[in-house]
Amino acid sequence: MQQVFDFPVTPRYRFDNFVVCGGNETAYRFALMLTDPLGTENLLYIYGPPGSGKTHLLASIGERLTSKPAVSPYLSCREIEALYRGDYSAEATSQLAKHFRDATVLLIDDLHLLPDHPNLRVELWQLFNDFYTAGKKIALSGLYPPKELPNLDDHLISRLLWGLMAKVDVSDDDSRRMIMKKLAEDRQVRLPADVIDYLLIHTRRDIPALIEALDMISRHALSTRRKISVRQTREALALGG
Repeated sequence: MQQVFDFPVTPRYRFDNFVVCGGNETAYRFALMLTDPLGTENLLYIYGPPGSGKTHLLASIGERLTSKPAVSPYLSCREIEALYRGDYSAEATSQLAKHFRDATVLLIDDLHLLPDHPNLRVELWQLFNDFYTAGKKIALSGLYPPKELPNLDDHLISRLLWGLMAKVDVSDDDSRRMIMKKLAEDRQVRLPADVIDYLLIHTRRDIPALIEALDMISRHALSTRRKISVRQTREALALGG
C-alpha cells in the first residue's frame, strides 16, 4: 500500500527550480532552514491557496532530506480515504503510522482535507508527536492557518503554532509572470511577454492550469513548426479546449 503514495522526486520539484517571489519568499527561506543540517528548526507549516507552490516546497524538502534517490514518504490528506478504505476503527492498525514507519521526515499535504473522524485525529496527533519528540523533520501544508483547519486535534493546532509558519500567495500578475518565464526556461521554450499576458487573461490563473496551457501551446508549436505567438497560442488553446 505504501508504494501507491510514495512521492516521486522529479526534476520539477526541487529547490533550484522553485520560482522565488514576494508572495513565497518567506516560505522558501523557512523550507531551506528546515533542511539545514546545522539548523535547529524541525517543524514547518505552509498555507495558502491552491496552485501556490506548497506541494513543490514539500517535495523539495523531501528531496533534500531523504536518503533514497527515487522517492520520499509523502501523503496528501486527499488520499486518506483510499489508504484506510473507510476503516477508522480504533482496533485497526494505524495506516498513517504504517505508511510513515521507515520515514526520516514527515511530509503531509492538504491538511484541510483531513476526514472528520475522532480516531483519525488521534492517530495523526500521535504520529506527529512521535516524529516531533524524536527530533525528526516535519513539513505540513494546507489551505488555511492552523486555527482555521477543520478536524485537527487541538494539541496539533497548538504545536503547529509553535513552529515555523508561512503563507504563500502568488496570485499577483508579477509573480505569475516570473513563474511562467521560469517554466518556459525549464522546457527550453521561448515564451514572448505578450503570450504570457494573453495566458493570464484568457486561462485559469492557478499554476497547474498555466502549466497545462504552456505544455499545450508548446506541443502545438512543435507539431506545426511555428514560433509561439499570440495567434498560435489562441489556436492551440482552441484545439485543446
